[in-house]
Amino acid sequence: MITTEQILKALSNVEEPDLGKDLVTLNMVKDIEIDGNKVTFTVVLTTPACPLKDLIRNACINAVHHLVSKDAEVHVNMTANVNSNRKDGKSLLPGVKNIIVVASGKGGVGKSTVAANLALALSEGGAKVGLMDADIYGPSVPIMFGVRGHRPMMVNVDGKGMIVPLEKHGIKLMSIGLLIDEKQAVVWRGPMASSALKQFITDVYWDELDYLVIDMPPGTGDIHLTLVQTVPVTGAVIVTTPQDVALADAKKGIAMFNGPQINVPIIGLVENMSYFTPAELPNNKYYIFGKDGGKRLAEDLEIPFLGQIPIVQSIREGGDEGVPAMLGGEDATKLAFMGFASMAARSIAMRNANVAPTRIVEVFV
Repeated sequence: MITTEQILKALSNVEEPDLGKDLVTLNMVKDIEIDGNKVTFTVVLTTPACPLKDLIRNACINAVHHLVSKDAEVHVNMTANVNSNRKDGKSLLPGVKNIIVVASGKGGVGKSTVAANLALALSEGGAKVGLMDADIYGPSVPIMFGVRGHRPMMVNVDGKGMIVPLEKHGIKLMSIGLLIDEKQAVVWRGPMASSALKQFITDVYWDELDYLVIDMPPGTGDIHLTLVQTVPVTGAVIVTTPQDVALADAKKGIAMFNGPQINVPIIGLVENMSYFTPAELPNNKYYIFGKDGGKRLAEDLEIPFLGQIPIVQSIREGGDEGVPAMLGGEDATKLAFMGFASMAARSIAMRNANVAPTRIVEVFV
């Protein structure tokens, strides 16, 4: 007769590849049910986008067959509870498990497109996701999500009036572009822009989120410093294109987050506009901005490389039409973004398991 103890002992030989410990030690095995030779249990992953899901499932089945009974009918349910490493008092964004910034050292590398499709890909994997457009001077979210002219509502939360983010395609959205006329230029000094960012954190009701993706403005300036001085950022995703001029600025962005006074972990680097593939020749790749520049930079700096996103006409069209590539693009484009998001979620889970919590920067000189 198969027992629960036998199943747990067998599964203690199955290691979570990224975290380096077995499933039982990590408390990832739940709801074991045994009915004769039928064995059912649930494995709780650290992210819905785990790219190793099938590998872990097969390892569990093999462990039971080899160590308990070769005749067992094993059914493994896979679910996820996104992990978090926040150890702050959570006075701000208390329901947000992970705060992820998407940044670049310069403009023009498609950072907003990457941030929007990262949020959508994480959501498609089953996570609760919000997208904050922190590019105060050049907000892109209203156009990319087709919510131009929409205005958020207000709600009373514990006696305080809070802004309710818009919801589109399962994502919670907030942008300065939702609060002002799109024909109006934001002509603000740095302190005013920083104040707007703080309001997006303190006065917006984000509620419960697995990931809050923040689309940062280009460069390394006031907005970046304000953010790390306000909330504990889980980590940064750096966006670059393959050519040297973009790589040089990406290095500066990485250096800013890695600096001893900020010390925000780098989740990884993604190379956008890696190659051009025309729709009529889907198997052809034209490396018009150079080849593998971002990949080499990630290797040189020993940071995770999260993937390559091609230049495809549908990505541009979708962004302009309010239907991001994850929703209306070609299969190859969706696969590229899903692969990137899976790698990012994997890197976030590893960061939470192995790296000390990020602290809010109290003083910057």
